[in-house]
Amino acid sequence: MNKRRMSLKHIEAFRVVMQTGSMTEAARRLFTSQPQVSRLIAQLEDIVGFALFERIGTRLLPSTDGKRFFQDVEKAFAGLQGLQAAAANIRTFGGDRLTVAAMPRIAGGVLSRAVAQFKGQFPDALVTIHSGAAATVNSWVSSGLCELGLAILYDSDPPGMEIVTLLNMDCVCVLPKTHSLARKKQIHAADLNGEAFVSFPLGSGPRERIDRVLVAQGIKPHTVLESDLGASVCSLVAAGLGVSVINPLAALEEQRHLAMEVRPFMPSITIRLAILLPPGASHSRLTVTFIDHVRHAIESELQHISRYRR
Repeated sequence: MNKRRMSLKHIEAFRVVMQTGSMTEAARRLFTSQPQVSRLIAQLEDIVGFALFERIGTRLLPSTDGKRFFQDVEKAFAGLQGLQAAAANIRTFGGDRLTVAAMPRIAGGVLSRAVAQFKGQFPDALVTIHSGAAATVNSWVSSGLCELGLAILYDSDPPGMEIVTLLNMDCVCVLPKTHSLARKKQIHAADLNGEAFVSFPLGSGPRERIDRVLVAQGIKPHTVLESDLGASVCSLVAAGLGVSVINPLAALEEQRHLAMEVRPFMPSITIRLAILLPPGASHSRLTVTFIDHVRHAIESELQHISRYRR
């Protein structure tokens, strides 16, 4: 009984000889020698128990059994190519869906740029972006509605959430371009005493953190307007309705098209840009890859906030 087993080398040699009609040409395509191809064909004939080729003079013709065997070989290779295509589809996240939640300014800024980079590399993956206030982002992620969230954290971590900090940065002061304080290179809390102040709503994370710092400096903000969106706060400031203290991502995004100035603020109010993940969530390859793209977007496109980082 023949104990030799059929190997992929045997099948590859047979297939190429069938395709080319020549052992010499098959050897060239397989980057081996003609005697090695002849040896593999002879071994394969010994394994299968029938002649694969008829040798008529110098001509090599497939036998009837060889032709039948070749049909099954081609079917097997078609199946292998299907497996290769399936692996490529999995590797490039074909048909996979990732749902991401973010605060509006982040969704329209760094997240959109990260998604553009991600889709450039993985065009067949579907990314859905939901935007909302910080509390809404927390709710969407903790409930599992979204696989991950991107948010700015002003204080402690949201309870029961896994946090991946991407960037530490300091809040900045935003001022109308014509404001007298715009002449200063750095704004201190004492400079805001008596100034009209555009703030966030009572009970929100930014409001509580900023008010706490100002009160500790003996400053009671003269709040004239409130908004829960950083973009709206900046628009109100640019309209000359007051000054504000805000996260640098929102400030520097809005400064591109609003008539306002951005200055470092003291004492520093350090906040974090972070990825929020559901509690106990397994980190899929898709999620990890996407987070890497978010990191890259921050490092490559937000270098100008380095002076506010710690």
